[in-house]
Amino acid sequence: MTGAGDWTDAENDRIVADYLDMLADELSGRPFNKAAHNRALQARLPGRSQQSIEFKHRNISAVLQLLNQPWIQGYLPAQAFQVRLIDAVLRRLGREGAPYRASVSGGQEARALFFQPPPPPLNRPSIDPMRAEAIARRFDPAEADARNRDLGRAGEALVFAHERHALAASGREDLAAQVRWTSQEDGDGAGYDIASFTPEGRPRLVEVKTTNGWERSAFHISRNELAVANDNRETWRLVRVWNFAREPRAFELAPPLDAHVRLAPTSFLATFG
Repeated sequence: MTGAGDWTDAENDRIVADYLDMLADELSGRPFNKAAHNRALQARLPGRSQQSIEFKHRNISAVLQLLNQPWIQGYLPAQAFQVRLIDAVLRRLGREGAPYRASVSGGQEARALFFQPPPPPLNRPSIDPMRAEAIARRFDPAEADARNRDLGRAGEALVFAHERHALAASGREDLAAQVRWTSQEDGDGAGYDIASFTPEGRPRLVEVKTTNGWERSAFHISRNELAVANDNRETWRLVRVWNFAREPRAFELAPPLDAHVRLAPTSFLATFG
């Protein structure tokens, strides 16, 4: 690292806390001054220059990217970070790793949803495999997204509203009124979250996966969801909502999912005999 050698845990804890305070301001729309924060950190971290602090901010952005979290705009993720920085970020976030919990209250249902094409395949890993493995040994960001019921429910609410609005805008108010939020009305287990329609009246089964992270954030999908997707290839669609904490965006994947993503088993069933 630059400056006075490797950062200590105390230094990491201090700069991570300050970074997350700035991030909370940015996500809430409150003004803050990056240069002023940098100067204050220089005074509290003797031997750390303006440049080394700037680069450390980019390192923190990289850790947050790997954790499926938003990061400060302007601090482009730089992945050449100390592995111990991961622990500093997790300490500050808490083991849940998701301090920016979305809620379906406060007008989340009315937020605009911009659709774009899914991310194309890459010829090389988009993130440093060694540091991704270091994250995986400590924390499963995709599992945290899946456990975050507030975030999942808010993403589903957004897609539910989008489906109804799209049908109404196509002149199919009759179908818009019939769209069902299946996971809320009937509970989980159907293999999709929303029962909608195309403007032509064909069924459309929508499974929603939501993250505060970037478009390439990994996600978990259940055996049942995969089975339903494969049995209903003409009607089942996965809508991936990302960047939820800041400006929700989405793309859509049609079965078979392994044509778009790599599917890897993440657990084993242990039985006796």
